[in-house]
Amino acid sequence: MPNLVNRPRLEAGEYINGRYHIEQLLGEGAFGKVFRVTDGGRGEYALKILKLWDLMPELRRPLIDRFDMEYRTGQIRSDYLVQTLANGMEQGNPFIVMEYCPNGNLKQYAGSKAVDMLRIAREILYGLNDLHKNGKVHRDLKPENVLLKANNTVALTDFGIAGDRNKRMTERGIFGRPQQIFGTYAYMPPEQVNRKRGEATVLPTTDIFSFGVMMYQMLTGKLPFGELNGAAELMLYQSRGKEGKWDRQALSSSAGAGLWEDILEGCLRPDLRHRFQSVRDILRLMPEANSAGHALSSRPYASPGNYPLPYKDDAGQVSGEIASLRVMQGKEFGKCYELGLLMPGHRRFITVGRDPDNGICLADDGHLSRRHCTLEADAGKQRWFVRDGQWIAAGGCWSESTNGTFVGSGQVTEAGAEIFAGDIITVGYTTLRVE
Repeated sequence: MPNLVNRPRLEAGEYINGRYHIEQLLGEGAFGKVFRVTDGGRGEYALKILKLWDLMPELRRPLIDRFDMEYRTGQIRSDYLVQTLANGMEQGNPFIVMEYCPNGNLKQYAGSKAVDMLRIAREILYGLNDLHKNGKVHRDLKPENVLLKANNTVALTDFGIAGDRNKRMTERGIFGRPQQIFGTYAYMPPEQVNRKRGEATVLPTTDIFSFGVMMYQMLTGKLPFGELNGAAELMLYQSRGKEGKWDRQALSSSAGAGLWEDILEGCLRPDLRHRFQSVRDILRLMPEANSAGHALSSRPYASPGNYPLPYKDDAGQVSGEIASLRVMQGKEFGKCYELGLLMPGHRRFITVGRDPDNGICLADDGHLSRRHCTLEADAGKQRWFVRDGQWIAAGGCWSESTNGTFVGSGQVTEAGAEIFAGDIITVGYTTLRVE
């Protein structure tokens, strides 16, 4: 972390890092500014810089970590995610350089009948699919975070700082900007507002609910659970969300209202277990959903050589043998655990937690149980299972985790579930990709 942080000159005509010429301020949030910049004759880019100069030193480290995760997430190869291209420092303030999307964001088209909402919805889902199969959840999906490229393809952005739940909850107290909080709450599923056991884990179903809210807004120009302009309306809005009482009547005048009602019904269910569990569930309802078949593949996008076979394809066929777990989100991002090395002799079990008796010890993210889950291989190691919790020999009993173990969006019990290469296992705020 930089020891010396200064306020740089960030005006049109100035340079960042002696290279990126500031052309225009595109936007400013609580923690950062975004500019349109040029790099000599190499083209136009968007550059986001953290405003560390506005923060107390003790608040900087978590923000820098989130910013670094945003940079890494933007390197997932996808036509539907804004790509990050470079990063650096300007007088102690981190910045990232991203592809520039010149046609604004989706908010300008809310309630418009002049755009193809089905195409827009599919492309948003393709972007979410590319995030989810790489162990990422956006957590702040809304029209402002869906940009339009020069060819009007949509691309998701702001999957770092803006998606941090802790940032959302504390932003008002630090910066006095309550309207930003209310705007974010409009898209949050009930389980994130009032958490219960097993719901401290952020799952793909979070984005599916937010997608439903956003598409309702795009189709009708309204929010599904009523007006939300301030604190007085917040409690009523959230109450309707918890009861699944969204305004179906306002949708009736939209083109293809029957199809959209089926889609939104599955997205806006308050109980995450009864919601659509993956973007594939939604895409299957949409005409021409297979027009971009690569987006439906189970195989994660990654740099060449970073994702070895085997993987499970859409027909459920598996090639090869599971060999490892890779941390896709969490304090140990990028670390790979070779399962064969953790199973000396004839051992069939590997324990996972922040302090397991043996096996995989993950860095504590504050939501990981001491003994979180157990991996089990059959005798030939051709099939693997994950079980929530671990056996406590001293007590002669099975102990469940605190926040649950999930494969995709599905919660796993002590009985366990079979896992395949390409699956995402979530424990606390850590995601592990089976490879």
